[in-house]
Parts: sequence; C-alpha cells; structure tokens
Amino acid sequence: MATATRTVLFTDLADFTKKVGQADREGIHKLLEDHEQLVRPILTGRGGRIIKMLGDAYVVLFDSATDAVHAGKAVIEKVAQGGTLVIRVSCATGDVEEIHNDAFGDAVNLAARINSKTPAGEFWFSESTRICMKQSEIPWESVGQFDLKGIPGETMCYRVVGQTKCWLPPPVRDAVKNNNLHRISRGDPIPGLSPDPIVLFEGFQPGSADLRRAVDQLPVLDPARLWLSTWLISPSDRFEWTQAGHGLVVGTPKALEHAVEDVKAADSRPSGSNTIIIDITSSELDLVMAGLALPSVPMADVVAGYTYDLMHDGRWVNRSDQAVLRIDVSYSAVRMIPLTMGIAVDGRTVSPNHATTLTHGMSLSTPSGAIRFHKLGDGPYTGLLVSEDRPMRMGVALGQVTELGREPNHPGMALPDRRGQDNIRWCAGPRAARAREGGFTLDRALAGRRQAAIEVERSGKCSLRALHPRCPTYIYNEHRPLERVEPVAQINLNDLIVTGTTVVGLRAPQN
Repeated sequence: MATATRTVLFTDLADFTKKVGQADREGIHKLLEDHEQLVRPILTGRGGRIIKMLGDAYVVLFDSATDAVHAGKAVIEKVAQGGTLVIRVSCATGDVEEIHNDAFGDAVNLAARINSKTPAGEFWFSESTRICMKQSEIPWESVGQFDLKGIPGETMCYRVVGQTKCWLPPPVRDAVKNNNLHRISRGDPIPGLSPDPIVLFEGFQPGSADLRRAVDQLPVLDPARLWLSTWLISPSDRFEWTQAGHGLVVGTPKALEHAVEDVKAADSRPSGSNTIIIDITSSELDLVMAGLALPSVPMADVVAGYTYDLMHDGRWVNRSDQAVLRIDVSYSAVRMIPLTMGIAVDGRTVSPNHATTLTHGMSLSTPSGAIRFHKLGDGPYTGLLVSEDRPMRMGVALGQVTELGREPNHPGMALPDRRGQDNIRWCAGPRAARAREGGFTLDRALAGRRQAAIEVERSGKCSLRALHPRCPTYIYNEHRPLERVEPVAQINLNDLIVTGTTVVGLRAPQN
C-alpha cells in the first residue's frame, strides 16, 4: 500500500446506457473498442497509468496535474474533430492510496462526483487540480459551485476550454443579442460607445501596456462592462484583470467568432408555435412576475436551508451552471453569491464567489436588471427579491377573474413549478427523509394548482381571493407588513402578491 499525491482522471462515454439499449453485442463491442483506441494512447502518452476500466469508463492516475489536464484536453479535442463517440472527462488532485492495482481516497471520489456533473463533450476539474497545474499552459474558466453527493459543502468546479469552444458569459451574450457589444482590436481607434456598452478587447496581450492604455482611454465607469478575449493567460495577469472587476472570455479568436455568430443566428430565428401573445390593450391592470419569495427556515422539520439561481434572462431556477448569481437562505442569513462577473451590490462590484449577506433595501445590479431585497423578519417569509418591471405582463380587464397557480384555469398566470431537490438542504430526522423520498419541492409544497384569483370589479376596485385551503397567499407593500388573504382582500396598484416562492406585482397597464 502506498499513499501519494496524484491527479485522478475519469473518462466516461456519454449516453452509454442508451446506446447499449440500441445496439447488439457486436455494436457494443465496437463502441468500447473505439473508446479504448481513442483514449488509451492519449492518456498513456502523457504519463497516465490506467488503474481501472469500468466498461464505458477509465480511471487513470497521473503524477502531474498539468499532464493530466493536457491529456484530458487532448481527449475532448480529439472527440470534437468528429466521429460517433461523445466523451466527458473530469479530474481532481489529492492524496491517493494504491492497493492491489486499485485507487482510493477523497480525490478519487471527487473526480467521480465531478464527472457526474460534467456535460457531454466537456472536461471539468477541481480546485485542487487548478492550484497544482501550470495555469498559464491551460485555457480554463470557472463553471461555478455545486453540491456533490458525499462531498461536504459546495465544490468549485472549472472547465477546460478546447480550441474549438468558446462559451460567451451572459453579459457578453446579451450584448450580442442587443447589438450592444463593442469589439475593440489591438491598434484600433477607440470608437464612440452606446449607452451602457459591453466592451470586448481582442488581440491584446494580457497585462500589456497596450491593454492598459486602451482601458484608460474608454469613458466607461463600470469595470464589469470591460471584457478581455484570451485563450492562455498567466495567473498573475488573470488576477490583476479580474480583481479590477473586469471579465474574461476564454477561447481562440476563431472559436469566439463562431460563438458570436451562433448567438446572432439563434436570435434571428422566428418564434415557435408555442409563443403566446396576450392582448392587454383594454386591461385595467397588469400582472408581472416580479421576483422570488424566500420562505423562512427551518421549515416544518423538513428544510434546513435552500438556494436559488438567477439566470441571465431573469428566471429563477433551482440550480444551473449558466447562472449569474446564487441566493443562499439559512436560519441566520440570506446571502448572495455572484457566479459571474458584472454583479454589484449598492453600486459596488462583487467578485465571483464572494458572498454578501443581504440587508433590507440592498439593491443588486445583475445582467437581467436591478433587484431589491426586502427583509421581512420573523414570519412565514424571511425576505423578497423584487425585480424592476419585467417585459412579460398579463393584462386583467374590467370584470375579468384571473387565477394564479401551478395549473390555473384560463385565463390564468402559471406560477413556476421547479422540479428537483438539488437546491434543498434537509433537516435531520424521519420527517425530512420521508419528504425527500416523496419528491418534496418548495414550489409544490407552498403553492397549489389553483392558488388565488384576482378580479377587477365593475366599481374599479380590485380584489384577491385565496383559493387553496392549505397554501396561504399574502399581500405586501413597503408601507404595511405582510398580510395573509383570508379569504378575500382588496389590493391596489403596486401591491405585491406573495404566494409559494413567487412574487407577482400589480402594475398600471402599459400604453
């Protein structure tokens, strides 16, 4: 038995179970043979020792983290060149015990858990590997923090960026869609800028005097609006650039160009047949999906805490590796954790993964707009995250009854029904265990199919009626505390309806 620091690398055939179900024995044998012929020479050529072959997966040990990452990068780039194989790769670095041609240790478990989160065709790795590898040789970027089964706390993961790949961060992608991306190449004159631009520097050497001069010449005050396109960057240059509040777009010039063109092409496609257009020209008020309601914890000996992720388009989801920020709710605090550049609190830019405890009235600046935090204190909700007016509105006409719920009657506004439990931290005990096994989610526990109904009466007054016998509905505004609807209450423009995990705003109709 020997213990030493090693980098553990996993390769795994994506959709292997599905392919096995569609293939005969000869086809399965061919699939595994192709996998071996592709990965074995690459892995062993970089000094890897294949410890185990688990059907569709390889477990490989490397003495060098840099060699391991180079090998994994070569695998995904080889796969990207074509062929029928789709492979995911992951690795982690740490102490490993080798016993009878097998490997054990936290690094082995971590590499396996990261592999379970890695999308097909990608290569993700751990913080320990990032620290140990020679970072200036590897094109990489953060993909955020994840709850991994059997791994305490949240785990930061990173992604290798191959020669043909470039993932545009949400602020840059949105700027492409809105024709608000200003691309400045080395040697170009500084152009006139539109209001609130996103600036992408291309062809500049990171840390160079040319780049500093170009930044200094721009009349841009918010550092989060400045991005640098690069593929390889030294740790010191990366630190200097990102600590100033700027962002990185990692990819080769060719891959960047393809990524920009892909966004433009997707944005130019016509809407599908499931697009719904609502005529609100005769409405008396508009309903707006205004934000996220944060239930207090602990909740009924079931939920000890939870998180929600904000997407670049303003949607709140349970968990996503494309999110721009994460809200973490515990008994003691509500914390905001940026997952990308471009997030500010009360005008102060916050670096990715640096948590901020939210207090009443704090304003968050995000790629999808401004969000204000309302602290509610003791009671069923600890706080509300309320967005400025969103473009998606539903009109309510005079005499019309409009339902809210997960499956409301027509005409109605459907509340989010987010499936999955990966955002929940469970209490100890049998009640939480039963809830988990039964598919408990916050959305389903706190909001019914038909939750509440809004009516604009002929007199011009607006009323809100609670429909669900067990899931309460509340009204809130800044001038009065949270009030439960039992069973009918009058509501006014600019009131907020709080139901489940959703905040619905009442707004004057747009002309």
